Amino acid sequence: MAGPLCLLFDCDGTLVDSEPLLADEMATALNAVGLPFQPNDYIGEFRGARFRRIVAALEYRHGSVDPAVLEPLEATMRANLNQRLATELTPIDGAPDALAALHAYPMGVVSNGPVNKIRTSLQATGLADLFGERLFSAYEANCWKPDPGLYRHAASQMGYVPGQCLAIEDSVVGVRAALEAGMIVVHLNRYPDVEETPEGAIMITSMFQLPTVVARLALEAAASRRSASR
Repeated sequence: MAGPLCLLFDCDGTLVDSEPLLADEMATALNAVGLPFQPNDYIGEFRGARFRRIVAALEYRHGSVDPAVLEPLEATMRANLNQRLATELTPIDGAPDALAALHAYPMGVVSNGPVNKIRTSLQATGLADLFGERLFSAYEANCWKPDPGLYRHAASQMGYVPGQCLAIEDSVVGVRAALEAGMIVVHLNRYPDVEETPEGAIMITSMFQLPTVVARLALEAAASRRSASR
């Protein structure tokens, strides 16, 4: 196993506790156009999915919405969400400590959300300076998880091949994207009683555990290199 040289973090649910706010704003927007949706539907079924994919799934079940309505609906939802993120958002427990412990590694953020949402989230939680402009949005890459292309794009932009990267994800959608991209993957599984960690990923239940996992991977990689050189 190659040791991780570059750390790529998902944002929502991994670094920042934005999912309850996102689910609430989605419910308001979707119900307004006749698509039944409750905040716990996002957490239970759609966590990590692209907004338009959620709309498509709901339209399949409940009937189509006028396409002309969807663009302003999403714009309004995101504007309301950004306002709440700027004032209500908090980091995931343990995330600031983990990032501080791992500051020597190159780090980036890889998210299905728009880049302005990523920036707002990181600024609101005091994490922005740790990542600078190393923010990789599906909207800019035109590639959304679970497609592995977003992670491959982020690795390339960071100057690494996928096998040199460790992806840290809280959603199964993101975990599968990173695994398919060829990365080492840590699954922050905050719901271990109801959510399975995909095969091939390393499960943790708290961000406080991440530095220990990274240190272990680095030691294993160093030992493997020493053995190969004999």
